[in-house]
Amino acid sequence: MSEPVRNSGPDDSGPLFFLIAGEASGDELGAGLMRALRDRFDGNVRFMGVGGDAMEREGLRSLFPISEMAVMGIFEILPKAPGLLRRISQTTEAAWRAQADAVITIDSKAFTMRVQKRLHARRAKHGGVGPHLVHWVPPTVWAWRPGRAKVIARYLDRLLCLYPFEPAFFEPYGLTSSFVGHPAAVQPVGNAAAFRGRFRLPAGAPVLGVMPGSRPGEVKRLLPVFEEVVRRLASRYHGLRVVIPTVSYVADQVLEGTASWKAPVTLVTDTRYKYDAFAACQVALAASGTVTLELTLAGVPTVVAYKVNALSGAIARRLVDPDAVVLTNKLMGKRVIPQFLQENCTPDQLTIAVERLFDDPRARAEQGAASEAVRNLLLPDGRTPGEAAADAVLDELNLPGARR
Repeated sequence: MSEPVRNSGPDDSGPLFFLIAGEASGDELGAGLMRALRDRFDGNVRFMGVGGDAMEREGLRSLFPISEMAVMGIFEILPKAPGLLRRISQTTEAAWRAQADAVITIDSKAFTMRVQKRLHARRAKHGGVGPHLVHWVPPTVWAWRPGRAKVIARYLDRLLCLYPFEPAFFEPYGLTSSFVGHPAAVQPVGNAAAFRGRFRLPAGAPVLGVMPGSRPGEVKRLLPVFEEVVRRLASRYHGLRVVIPTVSYVADQVLEGTASWKAPVTLVTDTRYKYDAFAACQVALAASGTVTLELTLAGVPTVVAYKVNALSGAIARRLVDPDAVVLTNKLMGKRVIPQFLQENCTPDQLTIAVERLFDDPRARAEQGAASEAVRNLLLPDGRTPGEAAADAVLDELNLPGARR
């Protein structure tokens, strides 16, 4: 086993944080944390790890593209297992040799938790000497398999939680857990008129937002279903336009998959226009995930759809609480957003649900009323989630020189 060796360089006096994010939502969280940590140390801080576009814009040079980690479901992971295991080993080795002050993993639990377990084992073999192990976005033990809380408490030092109800699931097992809020709660207000002008959407044209997911497997399964929904809607709503905010590493797949759609498609990969795109949408059809919460907070009436491999779905049906799949519904304690999962994820049911949101002001108003309520639930105080996360990390490390 190799001994940890700190990387050297002209600016190696500041603390070193090794961050690992494996998908778009985690990449945005990581970027916000990097900005906050840089501010806390007046710029005298270093970063290494794995991240995407947002983290790279903050100065991270990723070990490899995070699209390699973007898999979900037992039978989606199996074909990629050899490559994932190699990347897990590579990342673990890089994190250990960097001798970082902390290794902070963000979501993507199939990957990141394996890295953390291996680092914990190495640290134990070195008499407890090694990086602090922090994870942001805990497993959804409140939705399925609550016993996982006890397991991950064995090899993490600190947990950063998105939702106010999460710490109570982990702290009984001795894992210090901090509610740091959700970044969607401080997302900017989009400009619909600016978006329509920039992307030349006709005035008065009905606009449907389509969000087929940020993982290749999600896009592959959902895009054909969404295509049929759009075909039906286009025959009813004259001049319908489709707007698809997506991420760079599935953009080509989405572009190819929408080439023959029956309504003009505007593909948006630049995150600068993401919230403007939301604002321009009258209704959204989205894969289950963080984007559904973002749409709620943007005030966009939404229909949620999701499906996984049939075998993964059969297993998940026994383990997953369906009332916890859509985050807005979980936070509000009722089904504000209609959701269609697995065998219910059909063009017939989705089309009816989307049409209702286009046509029924009361249905739109019900979702609109949830927006501010959800926002208030997701902010612990005046800090952004990135700032609150940075402060929790600094509480864990107790490093000198940090400005609080």
